[in-house]
Amino acid sequence: MTFDPASYVFSQPSAPTAIRASTVLPARRENVELRTGDGHRLVGELAVPESGEIKATLITLHPLPTHGGFMDSHVYRKASYRLPALAGIAVLRFNTRGTSSPRGTSQGSFEEGIGERLDVEAAVRFAVERGLPNRWLVGWSFGTELALMYGATEPVAAEIEGAILLSPPLHRATDVHLKEWAAAGKPLKVLVPEHDDYLQPAAAAERFALVPQADVVGVDGAKHLWVGEKYAGRVLNEIVAEVLPGGAAAALPEEWDGPVATAHA
Repeated sequence: MTFDPASYVFSQPSAPTAIRASTVLPARRENVELRTGDGHRLVGELAVPESGEIKATLITLHPLPTHGGFMDSHVYRKASYRLPALAGIAVLRFNTRGTSSPRGTSQGSFEEGIGERLDVEAAVRFAVERGLPNRWLVGWSFGTELALMYGATEPVAAEIEGAILLSPPLHRATDVHLKEWAAAGKPLKVLVPEHDDYLQPAAAAERFALVPQADVVGVDGAKHLWVGEKYAGRVLNEIVAEVLPGGAAAALPEEWDGPVATAHA
């Protein structure tokens, strides 16, 4: 059975609620489908603010599906739970080709980041057609490879403001792609865990030196998967500060005074 985001049950606590990993804040959520240029149907979810202006849009690209990555990878799940309410940010999550999650399975099969170019294009096209503003790619691990390989060239480059990379391994993305980002001049925020399994901060700074506008931030104590609320929260704060016009004035609240629901794994 396909997960229905309308199944969240919201209640009004008598006092402000601490925001925890499973806390779901109000938003307008809907299951969506993306269509790729080669005819595949990709499944996803769009979460937008319940009311008011959409200030920015995150188009999320998940970690490696052959190693457990999917649209529900925890940082992206928490982004969809929190950012529409806390920051007025829309979050588009989807499964790349051949990837499964409780939302369903996207058609096609894993293509080592090559065929996934069409998945990135489909997601960006969907966001444009929906009129979602201030669009940013957010890649995590394998997703950073997709952002780097396809975000700085057309047809994607003209439709996004920039990209945020979480734990980039720089396995598939090469210096050629980094130079394309340099030429595009678009913002590139790079969050690198101190204890990353593939690329740690000093090496990342050296590799990304090819992109003059890249802002490489080493995160003390963090690991590749950003496990722990401390690190997930840090990532979300960095994302908001990057994508909101003028930057975020303060860290995201850690409590919510309003209706909440609880997500069940």
